[in-house]
Amino acid sequence: MIIKKCGGVPLAIVAVAGLLASKLTVEQDFKLDSNLKSKPRLKLAKNIWTDVCNSLSSELEVNLNPEGVTHILNLCYNDLQADQKTCLLYLTIFPKGCFIGRKRLIRRWIAEGFITEKHGKTMQEVADDYFNELYSRNVIRPVDLSSNGKVKTCQVHDMILEYLLSKSSEENFVTAVGGHWLTPTPSNKVRRLSLHGSDPSHAKEAIGSMNLSHVRSLSVFDNLNQLSFFKFGILQVLDLQGCKGLNMDRLKKICKMFQLKFLSLRKTDIRALPSRITKLRYLETLDIRETEVRQLATSIGRLQRMTHLLAGDKSKRLALKFNDGIAKMIALQTLSGIEICGSSRTALADMHNLTKLKKLSIYNLRDMGSGSNQSYEVLLSAILYLSGCSLNSLAIDDGFVGFFEHLDS
Repeated sequence: MIIKKCGGVPLAIVAVAGLLASKLTVEQDFKLDSNLKSKPRLKLAKNIWTDVCNSLSSELEVNLNPEGVTHILNLCYNDLQADQKTCLLYLTIFPKGCFIGRKRLIRRWIAEGFITEKHGKTMQEVADDYFNELYSRNVIRPVDLSSNGKVKTCQVHDMILEYLLSKSSEENFVTAVGGHWLTPTPSNKVRRLSLHGSDPSHAKEAIGSMNLSHVRSLSVFDNLNQLSFFKFGILQVLDLQGCKGLNMDRLKKICKMFQLKFLSLRKTDIRALPSRITKLRYLETLDIRETEVRQLATSIGRLQRMTHLLAGDKSKRLALKFNDGIAKMIALQTLSGIEICGSSRTALADMHNLTKLKKLSIYNLRDMGSGSNQSYEVLLSAILYLSGCSLNSLAIDDGFVGFFEHLDS
């Protein structure tokens, strides 16, 4: 009966299946926790299936038009918790067909303040639960899986994204400019602005008519030339991954956005970061992967809230030099894409202080210079110490220089 009401449309069937699976899990757990173990699960499941079937209009099976699909999507959307709805609407930040990195999305959720600690779980763990919930409900589909079986990148079905854009526009949640769908210019304050790529003159005209004084999140997916100015005083999330037109002058203006928590410059043409980057005292995530940035000033250690420092280019075997400043960023949980080459022994010794580090990725160990054996021993000592703290993921490109001989011994 449910399949009939879905009109044979795959998206509708998959969406309702995700809804059913989620309701069965939640209801069964609730019944068991309430000591109602005597109620057969089969009867419980039948009741849930009947409720969902009854909530689907009988008119749908006759002619499942776009309005009918919207009815089904609305049913699935309304079944989510309030904070899960917020995380789902956030997907409208990304353009049609965009591959969305799971970690990128989760870190942005946290920076936006959507995630809070619950039931003894960290914000990262709660965010992972929310992502998995959306995945299990078939709202997002996997594109790539990591080696541990987790979703690495995902995508949103076009029809679901169009539905979410409509909901987002109603609630003035995300303002998207350009792309495949025309969204109305909000009459009130813009809080999250996403430039999906379009004719620059049209984008400038659209942006010029908006009230941008309260923008907290800015995402640009094409060219920064769409922005004739860079005045976003209370911005907390700035995602410029893959953008063209990012120069040193604009980088210096970014360094005046003192409220920033998330900054992605990944896949841009930058070669260095201004020293005034240290003014971003609230910065938690800095992504400079696949750029030409090879070194940071030692003053970077002033960023004591930094949780994720992502650097290097694995395909080109290029990395960010580990220095005394990075060793002082004691809040780090992820340190990816570094090289130890030429790092001072003081910096290596101070690596012991990164006790919150969960993931460490070293791309280069070559050219350790004189006293390399002692440097290897200091590094090994730090890694062994951190493994007894929080470190649970370690990747090292040995480069055949003998480090693992010390590890084996």
